Amino acid sequence: MNFAETLLAAGQYFLIIALELTALFIVVCLIVGALNVYVPKEKMQKVLGHSGSVRGSVIGAAFGAITPFCSCSTIPVTLGFLKSGVAFSSAMSFLFASPLLNPVIIAMMLVIFGPQITIVYAVLMFTAAVVIGLTLERLGFKKYVKPVAVEGMTEETGTKLQRIVRFAWTTFRQMIPYLLLGAAIGAFIYGFLPADWILAVAGPQNLFAIPIAAIIGIPLYIRAETILPISAALLSKGMGMGTVAALLIGGAGMSIPEITMLSAIFKKQFVLVFVATIFIAAVVTGLVVQVIV
Repeated sequence: MNFAETLLAAGQYFLIIALELTALFIVVCLIVGALNVYVPKEKMQKVLGHSGSVRGSVIGAAFGAITPFCSCSTIPVTLGFLKSGVAFSSAMSFLFASPLLNPVIIAMMLVIFGPQITIVYAVLMFTAAVVIGLTLERLGFKKYVKPVAVEGMTEETGTKLQRIVRFAWTTFRQMIPYLLLGAAIGAFIYGFLPADWILAVAGPQNLFAIPIAAIIGIPLYIRAETILPISAALLSKGMGMGTVAALLIGGAGMSIPEITMLSAIFKKQFVLVFVATIFIAAVVTGLVVQVIV
């Protein structure tokens, strides 16, 4: 394709992604709003434990693992947890586990790598999510949460349905600019970043292939359907499994839309640590997969 055709394809891709993410985001916001209205804060806090609770972080990571949330739809759920007074460590374990261990990612890992590597990956990521949540709590990272005001969380006026809709609308209104910005950047890079170039810079001949792949995965992962065919194509062209694993994890854990949306509720210090942590997890997993294979 020439430049104009590629640009048009990227634009069309942006529209599709933006509409899909917007619809998904609204649905998730409504679900979170309903949970906040119908589930008492005291019960949610009790289930997810007190600050620094290992049990709470394990439950938070487990909840992230069983929910089919992509990296973008994880954000409103995390915000709902924080605003409900859930332990910061539990909310962080959920935030890290949800995009990396959701059923779609696990299914993708099974298809691409088989059961042995998938089990190793799941154990590593689950353990990492629990440890990261507890560590961020103890290092005082709660101070980096921005004072995001969400209507419907504390207000008791109106019917339950009105409070749910008010919560969803307020959250959506504050997050949509970040979502659209991330989708635009991601779609543009996706359109102009060919698989052959990725193989050239992150192929088996490059000693730094795994960390490079972890970084390249960021703009490629907008939804699971995009990264799966890319991963399969790269494997067929000779890219190592460890490198593809790093590509997959790097993109799933810190996609551009997610990073931009995180910036709406966390200060830059937290966002930088989040990105660095996912990068390290991607590289470590890639190396482990490479050794096993």
